[in-house]
Amino acid sequence: MVDKPQSLLDLDALKAWIGRRELAIDRVDQQRVQQLAASLDLDHHDFQQGSVLPPLWHWIFATPISAMHQAGPDGHAARGGFLPPVPLPRRMWAGSRLHWHQDFKLADTISRESTVSAIETKSGRSGELVFVTVSHQWRRDDELVLDEEHDIVYRDIPKIEAPQVNPAYQAKVWPVNLQQAAALASDKASEEISCAMQADEVLLFRYSALTFNSHKIHYDRRHCIAVEKYPGLIVHGPLMACMMGTLAWYQASCQRPRHFAFRALSPVFDGELIKVIARPCKAIGPDSLLHRQTTSQMQLSEGSGEAASEISLTVTDCLIEKADGTLAMQAQMAW
Repeated sequence: MVDKPQSLLDLDALKAWIGRRELAIDRVDQQRVQQLAASLDLDHHDFQQGSVLPPLWHWIFATPISAMHQAGPDGHAARGGFLPPVPLPRRMWAGSRLHWHQDFKLADTISRESTVSAIETKSGRSGELVFVTVSHQWRRDDELVLDEEHDIVYRDIPKIEAPQVNPAYQAKVWPVNLQQAAALASDKASEEISCAMQADEVLLFRYSALTFNSHKIHYDRRHCIAVEKYPGLIVHGPLMACMMGTLAWYQASCQRPRHFAFRALSPVFDGELIKVIARPCKAIGPDSLLHRQTTSQMQLSEGSGEAASEISLTVTDCLIEKADGTLAMQAQMAW
């Protein structure tokens, strides 16, 4: 049994969790896919047995399962099991990097093998931060379908009262929803397209249920305001990433992407109106989200003798923009 660290500074004790593994098996069933489609205001009848699963929709499958008596004070499973017992109360999905080898399809039996691959500390404006990276390999039978890295950030609660969401931020309206944008997307492959989302308690409940996510920041307003000092319920990071990826996927005529990377910049709260944007990108620069992934892929291709022309990429910048013009999330998807 590994001793739990008594303080954040006991990084060596936290790093004892590196290498821990978790395996989950599931089936890509039609009902859950259609429920997610309906929650995104897409026509759920478009998703039948054998249909390709849109990118990032796999997050509703093979989710971690924990019993009620294992729940921690924030609703998640108590720390110290698969994930390390980081002694900081706030936790958020900070970002992900994904590389597809194949598509998932409805009715597939799939597995997720997860490994704690890195733990590091940093200092931010709010104090000490702990980043935990979990690597996932997703398979269909014995075939590798998707490689994924998932960053989780832990931080302290600020010793201030929760700020209020500025209602003026909700005044600007984008009338196009995801269904309408998807219908136009493939005809605008070379143009920027966008749609609106205004998450409420119903959408947050649905996505929490689909992902078996009992984190209180998504449904317990008292916990958000009184305990974690947020101004409201927090919109799931993977839900917003899913909307960006889905919009970009429709713009690319539903082609399977090679890479996707996203980074959360600031939280979005229920009731805030956001704009989901997919915008063609001319090049992947050294500071871009996909630079490390595509460089690694090119090195692998060079080692295998694959021609450079065969790995040229079409890239889309994806953004979540708040009504005041600030960014909540940025991403890139490449084909």
